[in-house]
Amino acid sequence: MTSKEEIAAFIAAEFPQTKCIVERVGDGGATVWHPVGHDELRPGGTVSGPVLMSVADVALYVAILGEIGMVAMAVTTSLTANFLRKPAADRNIVGVCKLIKVGKSLVVGEVYLYSEGSEDAVAHVVGTYSLPPRRE
Repeated sequence: MTSKEEIAAFIAAEFPQTKCIVERVGDGGATVWHPVGHDELRPGGTVSGPVLMSVADVALYVAILGEIGMVAMAVTTSLTANFLRKPAADRNIVGVCKLIKVGKSLVVGEVYLYSEGSEDAVAHVVGTYSLPPRRE
């Protein structure tokens, strides 16, 4: 199993554009969080949809790396988001991922997104990743 520290270092090196922080990895899941500031907001004083989807995508990717190891070329093939309620403009976004199915070529997972400190999800995301062929 790949450690939280290894995955966090990989994400920081390979995806320097993300502000996501890896909080937890393991047991077929992951938790990440994204700081919320002026750049993450849209008109109406809420966190933008692209930020929410990005947090979900990173959470899925981190969970996959934690489950199957450092497979850099795992790629998103689908991502479906249901926006449930308005996220708080003054709280970080937390993404909690659980992998549903880990196959040889596809991984499916779900992510619940929260405004930090709230128990009510602001979005529910389901995503699928394609894994590169395994070399033996």
